[in-house]
Amino acid sequence: MLKVFADRGGTFTDIVAVTNDQGIIDRLVTHPQRFLIVPLPNQQWVIVYKLLSENPEQYQDAAIQGIRDILGLSRNESIPTAAIEVVKMGTTVATNALLERKGDRVALLITKGFKDALRIGYQNRPDIFARQIILPTMLYEEVIEIEQRYDARGNELIPLNIAAVKQDLEAVYNRGIRSCAIVFMHSDRYPLHEQQVAQLAQEIGFTQISVSHQVSPLMKLVSRGDTTVVDAYLTPILRRYVNQVASKLPGVKLMFMKSDGGLVAAKQFQGKDSILSGPAGGIVGAVQTSKRADFEKIITFDMGGTSTDVAHFKGEYERQLESEIAGARMRVPVLAINTIAAGGGSILFFDGSSYRVGPESAGSNPGPACYRRGGPLAVTDANVMLGKIHPQYFPAVFGIDGNLPLNKNIVTEKFAQLAQDIAAATGNTSTPEQVAAGFITIAVENMANAIKKISLQRGYDVTEYVLCCFGGAGAQVACLIADTLGMKKIFLHPYAGVLSAYGMGLADIRAMREGGVEKVLNEELIPELQQLMKTLQERGKDELSNEEVSAEVRKQEIVRKLNLKYEGTSSTLSIDFVENVETMRLDFEKEHKLRYGFVQSEKALIVESGSVEVIQKMDTPAEPLITSTRGVDEIPPPVEVVKMFSVDRWYDTPVYRREDLQPGDTIKGSAIIVEKISTIVVEPEWEAKLTQRNHLILERIA
Repeated sequence: MLKVFADRGGTFTDIVAVTNDQGIIDRLVTHPQRFLIVPLPNQQWVIVYKLLSENPEQYQDAAIQGIRDILGLSRNESIPTAAIEVVKMGTTVATNALLERKGDRVALLITKGFKDALRIGYQNRPDIFARQIILPTMLYEEVIEIEQRYDARGNELIPLNIAAVKQDLEAVYNRGIRSCAIVFMHSDRYPLHEQQVAQLAQEIGFTQISVSHQVSPLMKLVSRGDTTVVDAYLTPILRRYVNQVASKLPGVKLMFMKSDGGLVAAKQFQGKDSILSGPAGGIVGAVQTSKRADFEKIITFDMGGTSTDVAHFKGEYERQLESEIAGARMRVPVLAINTIAAGGGSILFFDGSSYRVGPESAGSNPGPACYRRGGPLAVTDANVMLGKIHPQYFPAVFGIDGNLPLNKNIVTEKFAQLAQDIAAATGNTSTPEQVAAGFITIAVENMANAIKKISLQRGYDVTEYVLCCFGGAGAQVACLIADTLGMKKIFLHPYAGVLSAYGMGLADIRAMREGGVEKVLNEELIPELQQLMKTLQERGKDELSNEEVSAEVRKQEIVRKLNLKYEGTSSTLSIDFVENVETMRLDFEKEHKLRYGFVQSEKALIVESGSVEVIQKMDTPAEPLITSTRGVDEIPPPVEVVKMFSVDRWYDTPVYRREDLQPGDTIKGSAIIVEKISTIVVEPEWEAKLTQRNHLILERIA
C-alpha cells in the first residue's frame, strides 16, 4: 500500500510517500537523482520527490503527476487506486485565487440598511501616514438588501418577506451568479431568517450557499460577513480542484490540511479553512519533528520559492481568530503564521539608487534566471553567484523539457552586467559577488524582521529558542538569519526540504467549533459555559464521526478554550477553560502581562467566545535511528572543495553529502552539505553535528 502526503507550493510541489511495496522501491532506486528513498522498520520505505508546481507542457496537476511518477505510469495509464491507502494534501489553489482575485462571482444578501457595511469595515488605518487610502476590492459582485430584522434579544422587528427575496434571488441567478453569502444582523444567535433564505437559494439552484451563522457563529456583523463572503468566493474554486483530484483517484481516501493545522475529509474542505493550507502543514511538521528532537521552544522558518513563513511555538499551537490575507478579512481560527514575500524566487533589481528584493516573485515559470526559462535574477541566482548552490548538486529538472541542470553561466553574465549598471549609476565599483551578497543581506533582514514580529515584539526572548529551518531554500540562509537574531542553534530535519508535505503525514484530524458569549466572567456564568462547551464538543464529534479513519486513530483529545478581554477593550487572549474563575483570571493576567506589559486587575473580564477542538490522534510515520559503521574520529572526505563567498571574501569550502555522514560527525564551517532535496550552508564560525535520529544540529561556535 501507498500513503501519499503532498504540498502544492507556489514554485515546487513536494511529495512524501510511505510504502511497503518492494517493487516500487526496486524501480525508483534506478533514478537516484530524482527520488530520495529512506528505509523504515517493518519493511517500509519513505519516498521523497519534488517537481515544479506548474509545468504545462508536461502535466496538468503536479500532485497527481507526482503519484504517477512514483508508480512509474506513462501519460495514458490510469492510476491503480487500489494500491493507494490515503492521500493527504495541502494546496495553494484558494490562496492564489484570492491573491489574483479569480474566485467565483458572489452575491451578498444582507440586512436592509447595511448594504455598505463590509465596504466601510472598521475604518482601520494600517498605514497611518498614507495620504491616499486604497481600499481593497470587494469580493462580492452584487448586494441584495433583505427586509428583515431581529434585535439583540431575539425579538423579530421586521418579518422576512419571502416573495421579495425569491424575486431578487431569481434575478441574480439569471445574471449567471451561482454563489451567495447570507449575512443578517444578530443571526449568530437568531439564525431563523438566514436558514429560510438559504433554503430558498437552494431551491432556486445556487450551487454555493455560505450562511454566516454556520461559517462564523460569532458576533460582529462585519467580521462575520467578511468571512462568509470569502467562503462563498473561494469554496467553488476549491471544490472544482478537489473534484479534479478525486476524479483521478476514485475510491481513494482523500484529505486536506486546514488553516488551523488539522486534517479534514475532502468533502468537508471549505474555502474559509483553506487559505493557509500549505503553510499549516509546515508548522505541524516543524513542531512534531522538533518534539522528536527534544526541542520545545522553537521559531519555525519556512523559506520556499515564493514566500517565507515564520511562526512561534512554546508548548501548543498558536492560533489567531482574526486575520487579513490579500486584503480579505476573515474571522476563523488559523495558525498564527507571519508571511512575507521573500523566497528563493524573489526578484532582485536595482532602482537607480538602492537594491530591492521582491516582493514580486519569478515563480516556477519562468522562475529565476538559472532555471533556463528566461527569468529575471532572483535570490536563488544570488546564492548560485556566491557559490552556495552548485548545479551538479541540484536536480536536473529545468529547461523546456524539464531535464537540464541549473544554468550558472547566465547568472554570472547577469550579475556582471548588473554590477556595471550599479557602478555607472552610483560610482560604486562592487564586484558581481559583492552585489549578490548585498541582495542576500537585504533578503535576510526582511526575513529576520518577520521573525521579530512574532517573537521579540510579543515579549519572547528569541535567543532562548531553536530555529527550526525548512523549505527548499531555508537551509541556504539559516546561519545568516540566526546571526541576525542572535540565535545560537538551528535544527534541520532530514526531510526539511519537504517538511510541509511531511507535516501532512504527521497531522491529526481536528474539528473546531466556536460559540459567542459576550458576558462578564463570574461564578454565575460557569454553568452556561459548561453547557456551551458540551454543545460545541458534541458538534465537533459529530463531524469526525462521519470520517472513516478508525484504522489510523490512536486516541481522541479535547481542548477547551475561552477568548477573554478586559471590559471596554477589543483585544482578546485565548486561555484554557477551567471551572475556577480565579484560575482563569490569573492565566489571563499572566498572558496579558507578557504580551502588553501591564494588567488591569480592577477591570471585569469579558468572555467574548468559547471554542472546543476535538482532535483524533493519528498513527504517523516512524523515524528510524541510524548507526555508525566507522570510527567517531573519522570524518568522511568531502566530495570536492569549491569556492564560496562569505563575509566579503572567498573561502575554500568542502562539500559533503548528507548520506555519507554518521551520528557524531562534526562539520565545521565554512562547509556545504548537499541533499537531494535541499542545500545546507554552514557559514564560518558555525558547525554542524549529526544525531542518531539523522537530525542536523547547527551551532554557533564563536
